[in-house]
Order: sequence, then structure tokens, then C-alpha cells
Amino acid sequence: MPLTALKRLDLYRMMVRIRVFEDSAVQLYKRGELRGSLHPCTGQEASAVGGVAALQREDYLICTYRGHGQSLAKGLDVGEAMAELLGRRTGCAKGKGGSMHFVDPQVGLLGENAIVGAGVPLAVGAATSAQIEGCQRVAMTFFGDGAVNQGLFAEALNLAVIWCLPLILVCENNQYSEMTPIRTMVGTNTLSERARGFGVKAVEVDGNDVEAVFMVADEAVARARAGEGPTFIEAHTYRLLGHMIGDSEVYRSKAEVAIWREQRDPIKQLRIRLLEHGVTDSDLAMIEAEVADEIAMAVQFARESPVPEASEIWDDIWVA
Repeated sequence: MPLTALKRLDLYRMMVRIRVFEDSAVQLYKRGELRGSLHPCTGQEASAVGGVAALQREDYLICTYRGHGQSLAKGLDVGEAMAELLGRRTGCAKGKGGSMHFVDPQVGLLGENAIVGAGVPLAVGAATSAQIEGCQRVAMTFFGDGAVNQGLFAEALNLAVIWCLPLILVCENNQYSEMTPIRTMVGTNTLSERARGFGVKAVEVDGNDVEAVFMVADEAVARARAGEGPTFIEAHTYRLLGHMIGDSEVYRSKAEVAIWREQRDPIKQLRIRLLEHGVTDSDLAMIEAEVADEIAMAVQFARESPVPEASEIWDDIWVA
């Protein structure tokens, strides 16, 4: 499906929304308003937005603890997302999940997962349910490069192949498995080689080029809907902040980060492309200003929302 000018602007708006959301979350964390861990996806907006843009509202999505971007791209309300970060009752998980557990089944978001690689078998389950129901839903899951070394990843991948499931597996290879360079942890040149070893169709893409990500994701979704089985997408990207807030980043140089920030920032790249296609600076500035206002309102909404009462701790807990 070729991208229209309007679609490119939508992608740009969503990428800017995610960037500003994450920047605001970092500031809230530093001021002590946000507790617990925070794993920003700053720099990885293109892989999130490009991949999710290929889905329909009813399709399933499962992502990792670095999944704010994918969650927002799938349709999670910005206010509910911000309220969840601040532990408020109006959050998407009623303030009980926090940063690593965004969820909204109404838009197909089955949730983030804080366990490395654990979203992959859950996505296999979601894809299996869609196959059994005979509907046209597909399941997409995002995970980092470190997840390919988990045993459950191999088991899930094998099931997806032999059952020919409608599944899209997006590996955001940001080069560092937490604080360890992925090149020191695997014996293959690319992670997609592992997927091919299971018989999965695997492709590589520039994960900082949102249009390129969308094109391969769109093709993968079409294959899944046609009953042609799973696709593994290795999106080469880079996080511009540490693994989490407080990460000293001793495992990489400031010069390396600066190069990616100046030369490979996905938002900057799309902005340049839009200007080349006739979009004006004022058009983009208007989008950026609207997004800034939207996030500011989300922060205000979250701050003004009530915290859950202690008596609510067992609400929404089911015992078989």
C-alpha cells in the first residue's frame, strides 16, 4: 500500500507525539512525580509507528516494557497513558500497572510485558485464537534483540511456523541488549538468520525509516491475513537514551550516541523528506505545537486525577 502525503503527515504527528510523551515522562521522573522504572523509546519511534500503522484497530498487539510508542500508535489514549505513569485511577490499568504495563483491549493492545521475550509466546496465543476463530485478525509483537536468546523465543517461533499463524514478529535491534552489545552475544551476522533457520520468512529494514518499516510491515500483515504464515522483521534502530533512567551508559561512547542523534534521528529524517515533498515548515510547526499542547493537557489530566484507594487493591483480580 503506497503512502499518501496525508498518511506521511499522520506518521510524523504520531512520531512527534511519542517523542514529546517520552520527554515529558523523563522530566516527571526526574521531578519525582513518576515512580518505579522508566524505559524510554526515544529514537525508536519509526519502528513503532511504521509497524503499528500496518495494523487495523481490531488486530492484536503485544509489546515490551519499552512499549509506550507502540501503545500510543495502536490508539491508547494519551491522557490515560500519562495517568498510568503517575499511578492514577484514570490510567489505562487504573494506576496499578505503571510504565511497563500499558494495556487497552478496546484498541487491540493486549499489553506491555516486563519479562524479556515473554510477549512472543503471548502473541502466538493471540494469533492462534484468531486462526481458530477464522477471523481476519493478525497479531503483532515487538521485542528487543536480547529476546532472541530466550528459550521461549525459539519455542514460540517454532509453533508459529508449524501452525502457519497470522503473526508478525518485529525485533527492534537497537544494538544493545540492555547494556551488552548484541554482537558479542550471538554467532550470526544478523538476527533474521535465526528466524530463517526455523523456516520463517525474515526481512531486514532500516528501523529509523518509518516509510520503509511501514512497507515491510504492510506486506507482512497481508501475508498473515492471506494465511501465508508468520514474518520476522528485524528493524535496525538505536535508542538515544539509556536502557532506563539512571543508566550510566558506560558501555557506549557519547560520540556514538551523538552521531545517531544528529544523523539518524527518525523524526529529523522524516521531517526532511516531508519538506522535500512540498510540506512547509509552518505546517510541521503547527503539528509540533498541537502535539505539545496535547501532551501538556495529558500531564495536567494525570496530575489532577485521583490515586487509587487502598481498598481497591484486589479489584479486577480473578480467582479461578
